[in-house]
Amino acid sequence: MTGYAFYEAYDEAYSLSVEIKGYNSRYLDISCSLPPAFSPLEIRVRGLIGERFGRGKIDLAVRFKERSSAPLISVNKAVLNAYARALGEIVETIGSDEKPSLALFMGLDGVLTIEKDRDDELNWRRLEPVLVEAMERFDVERVREGRHTEADVLGYIQILEDATKTVASYAPTLEALIRENIRTRFMELLEDAGGAGLGNSIDENRILAETAILLMKYTINEELSRLSSHLAEFRAEIGRNPSPGKKLDFLCQEIHREINTIGSKTPVLEVSHVVVEMKEALENIREQLRNVE
Repeated sequence: MTGYAFYEAYDEAYSLSVEIKGYNSRYLDISCSLPPAFSPLEIRVRGLIGERFGRGKIDLAVRFKERSSAPLISVNKAVLNAYARALGEIVETIGSDEKPSLALFMGLDGVLTIEKDRDDELNWRRLEPVLVEAMERFDVERVREGRHTEADVLGYIQILEDATKTVASYAPTLEALIRENIRTRFMELLEDAGGAGLGNSIDENRILAETAILLMKYTINEELSRLSSHLAEFRAEIGRNPSPGKKLDFLCQEIHREINTIGSKTPVLEVSHVVVEMKEALENIREQLRNVE
């Protein structure tokens, strides 16, 4: 969501510019800096930006200068009279013969009110095309940045896909190890039971059934299948969705869950090393997704 754009329009009556800066953020956060005459248009400005962008911290600055419009200046008589009475009391109290000057009164806060004729619809007709053009330029910058981000993310996805294949190649070794551990445990149990005179009371079918249950519990075939499916869906989402950020965040959570489960189940050292590499690649993807709408 990072980017920058500036656009300015002007004629003999006025000049108007829009500057947009974008930063990474998981949510849409719009900050507007508008001239006083354009303040009533802030809701429209935010709405136009929200229709175009879904994520990111966006700082918008509008600058406006009118060349030919004379301001309306009026005197607030109530405020002026209040100042006059207060200053008269001060002069009387200190016993001074000096009278307050006209310049003093004119510089007092609230005595003079300066206004310009404000036409919100006219200002919107001036601002909207400039804002739209600035957003177009900002979007071009975002797309350029997005291509680099996409390439980085897909590179890490390839690392995860290769690592998944590597882990899958160890699945038979892991399963054989699990079988051997279970067999050893039950053999120890049978020896202990035989020594206690209970060997005949142990049902071998029950032992086989328990072995099958434990084997299903500790193998990683299901995790590998789901992980491959999530990675394939990740690639597909990037290709079909112009704003895939939220879906990719969700898929990262699912991928992280499967990697953690594989790491917790395997006693094979080589697989543990691969799991660490997978977690590092996934963390890099998550970091990059902060830039993705």
